[in-house]
Amino acid sequence: MTKISAFIIILGVLIGGYMFIEPYLIETKEVVIESDQIPPEFSGKKIVFLSDIHAGPFFDQDRVDDLVNQINSMNPDLILLGGDYVDRQSDYVKPVFASLSKLKAPLGVYAVLGNNDPQYLTLKTIPSSGITYIGNKGTWIESNGARIRLGGVGDYNNGNQIQSATTQEAQAGDFVILLSHNPDYFPKVDKSKVDLVLSGHTHGGQVTLFGLWAPVVHSRYGEKYRTGVKKDKNTTMIVSNGIGTVIMPVRFFARPQIIIIDLKRKN
Repeated sequence: MTKISAFIIILGVLIGGYMFIEPYLIETKEVVIESDQIPPEFSGKKIVFLSDIHAGPFFDQDRVDDLVNQINSMNPDLILLGGDYVDRQSDYVKPVFASLSKLKAPLGVYAVLGNNDPQYLTLKTIPSSGITYIGNKGTWIESNGARIRLGGVGDYNNGNQIQSATTQEAQAGDFVILLSHNPDYFPKVDKSKVDLVLSGHTHGGQVTLFGLWAPVVHSRYGEKYRTGVKKDKNTTMIVSNGIGTVIMPVRFFARPQIIIIDLKRKN
């Protein structure tokens, strides 16, 4: 065996081993959202966005509990959940929401569904967990007499999207947040009313070429909406890499993410 062959084998073993380690290396990604439509009372508020837990054989209950504790330790003002809580298997729905029920935020915990969530059982379970479901619904989040608008739409591949439930009550000066599990809905978002869109679904590609490109992206737009902060006109979309995995419990240069959004009023 030549030195080059030995090096390739060792490198392959190291990369293969790391791919099974990276799913445990959750990173916190902080994004500052600055807007003159953010009320002064909300400037400095912290939102935690979490998506794609995929609780199941590859993401057990202890890891869900650790995730909840990690989020609570951040002292968020508002927690938003972007869907795909389980990996299609109904047996995991009640346990995962038993853990998510322990999430704490003074302005509340709100959720939409993803394409892998068993819809009937999940919608039945969410209310008993103290979490508010906002799929195709809108609500006002209030603090010290000021308010922002929050809403969500059904999964783009597996449901209906009634955006007007969020936007119809919003006025020109209101700050509006919309949850859409799938970022492919972004082109349909009303950019004249929605300020911030939060999505997951893509897992950041899950296995990438050192973070530069992914051979498989679950988006019809390919790399465009794979991960990160996207802007169109006055609307910003944040696409999270999510937490769990699909098919295989591996990641490569697409670390799982908890998104922290810091609201800042622009004067």
